[in-house]
Amino acid sequence: MTAASASGTDAAPRRSPVPVGRVVRVKVPATSANLGPGFDTLGLALALYDELTVTVREAPGAAVEVHGVGEGEVPTDESNLVVRSIAHAFAAAGVAVPGLDLVVFNSIPHGRGLGSSGAAIVAGVIAAKGLLDGIAELAPERLLALATDLEGHPDNVAPALFGGLTIAWMSETGPQHKKLIVHRGVSPLVFVPEHVMSTALARSLQPESVPHEDAVFNVSRSALLVAALVQSPELLLAATEDKLHQNYRAQAMPETNRLIARLRTEGFPAVVSGAGPSILVLCSDPAQRLAAASLVAAHAETRWQPLMLAVDFLGATVHREDGVVS
Repeated sequence: MTAASASGTDAAPRRSPVPVGRVVRVKVPATSANLGPGFDTLGLALALYDELTVTVREAPGAAVEVHGVGEGEVPTDESNLVVRSIAHAFAAAGVAVPGLDLVVFNSIPHGRGLGSSGAAIVAGVIAAKGLLDGIAELAPERLLALATDLEGHPDNVAPALFGGLTIAWMSETGPQHKKLIVHRGVSPLVFVPEHVMSTALARSLQPESVPHEDAVFNVSRSALLVAALVQSPELLLAATEDKLHQNYRAQAMPETNRLIARLRTEGFPAVVSGAGPSILVLCSDPAQRLAAASLVAAHAETRWQPLMLAVDFLGATVHREDGVVS
């Protein structure tokens, strides 16, 4: 026995128990976090989806075929965020990762404040759940913890996983969430610009402390926003006021800030979607969406794509070819 083999460096890699040929199909919604006053806490799932098919193959490693958003831009090997998220979940389950082929169809814009990285992470952990079906169990709370490990905070991954409106927070035992059903009168409208925004840059503009009265202001508006989204959509304009983060980030996205101010002056509950630069308008009926879209079309200096979306109530899903997993 050589020194190398004695130390284990020549040992064959552990073979994965996941059978070759197993196929899972995953669908994950876009999300909008913060919703104005609910900074790093509130998130909403939207009916705009990334979809992928994962097939277990004999050869090790991973190959990713990307269609739609990110095609020709995102990595197509093991460094791909979806693949890394699958590997993270497998490691947590104590199971070796098999060789994987992924075919991805992306519709969620990247770098626009619609949770694209959170969706990729959730796609990976939910795909792992399907691949590990019958081998290892990944409970919903564990999926949230794994996704939060990678994303850093749960406000986007919680609604992507569970759908609807989510309140997310951190406890001594890890990330927690509460899912709420949004009032049927709430009609989300998203304006997506051609330019992107770095989440890291947006966060760097936040001060380390804020005035006491601003903190109290946001606590009241966050509580009101939950009531407005669940029960009383007519309160959405007042409920989406914010003094905690949007003003500080305004300098990095001046047109977003200008259009939001114009929309709110005209009575539309407009906020920055996530870290921006997209704009979310939480309309109280479909007709209000058309009026908001006309206003932006008339006053925007650059091109903004209006997306009239429903609230996604289901969250991420994974199906095996031989049946539904979750």
